[in-house]
Amino acid sequence: MHTRTLGQGLEVSAIGLGAMGMSQSYGPNPGDRQEMIDVLRYAVEQGVTFLDTAEVYGPYVNEELVGEAIAPIRDQVTIATKFGFDIRDGASVGTDSRPEQIRRAVEGSLRRLRIDTIDLLYQHRVDPDVPIEEVAGTVGELIAEGKVRHLGLSEASAATIRRAHATHPVTAVQSEYSLWTRDPEPEVLPTCAELGIGFVPFSPLGKGFLTGTVTADATFGEGEIRARVPRFEKDNLAANQALVDQVTALAAQRQASPGQVALAWLLAKAPFIVPIPGTRRRERIDENAGATALALSADDMAELDTLVDRLGVAGDRYDAAGMAAVGL
Repeated sequence: MHTRTLGQGLEVSAIGLGAMGMSQSYGPNPGDRQEMIDVLRYAVEQGVTFLDTAEVYGPYVNEELVGEAIAPIRDQVTIATKFGFDIRDGASVGTDSRPEQIRRAVEGSLRRLRIDTIDLLYQHRVDPDVPIEEVAGTVGELIAEGKVRHLGLSEASAATIRRAHATHPVTAVQSEYSLWTRDPEPEVLPTCAELGIGFVPFSPLGKGFLTGTVTADATFGEGEIRARVPRFEKDNLAANQALVDQVTALAAQRQASPGQVALAWLLAKAPFIVPIPGTRRRERIDENAGATALALSADDMAELDTLVDRLGVAGDRYDAAGMAAVGL
């Protein structure tokens, strides 16, 4: 596994691991906690050393899981976590990025993760009630105190990124980005390139869709995040099948998996992009890591770049409430 550098000199594995699904959102949660700890440690053994979590995942239990997994190998990993939600009675009820809340969140994350310093701290969603300058300034104070190393933002607009960066240098922006979610391309990616900020795509495999394992007749149970995502509704899934068929065909030509093609496309878009696919399985860790060895030709990239324009994507990537919370 080779490495890449996010803004402000944060060196990380070229493919990271999103840990959220080990605690929530993708069907029944794993019953064997030790199995998930073993998968996290296996990922690190394979060179996937950039691990992503958040206080709201669970809430709290995902950070606890990651903290237990990395306790013996802290010096081998880069840990990213997030603040920014108002969590009450075990659920998020909105955003809260007031300075005092940021400090409370950081103290909780440090305790659960069993670490002295958070390598990369993201604001999980922009809080419209707190100026971004105040947020960036507070994280800057935490960096000066040694509790945090780097500032990140998630799903922020280009204008917000610029304002934050002017207050304290931003190391990474995290947003959904994949072959079927191209929202960051017009403004956010050029802004990151201009300012020297890394970009970390989450859901780089389209919540599993781009692996080719989600069929057009798939159903999703209560508590499954995809049950609330419009593009996974039955009619939309069928309409979107043409896109994944194209990716699957190209993968067959390159003797790769569809997921590897999707990840290799992201890696080829810019040297400051580091995707963080999630999984609960060792074989997927191996498969995802293998994407770093897949070289796509200029013709391959051109074909993939135009997929959405040619075929379209049916359905939004979030429900109405989720869409209202991004790009602020």
